[in-house]
Amino acid sequence: MATDYKRLLDQLKSGELKELRVKPDDFMAFREVWNNYPGRTEIVGSAHRGGDIVYHYEAHSA
Repeated sequence: MATDYKRLLDQLKSGELKELRVKPDDFMAFREVWNNYPGRTEIVGSAHRGGDIVYHYEAHSA
């Protein structure tokens, strides 16, 4: 069963999730959803040892 990255990104944006960890094998599937996600520039990731990327929501101030 495929991971519902849209739902997870929504939860990240709403604050329901504090972070979203994406494994290297799942990155391309995640990236496809993230590229089309409204407000994707507010979803910020940082690379970690082993290739995992941890994303969090960072609201831009006006």
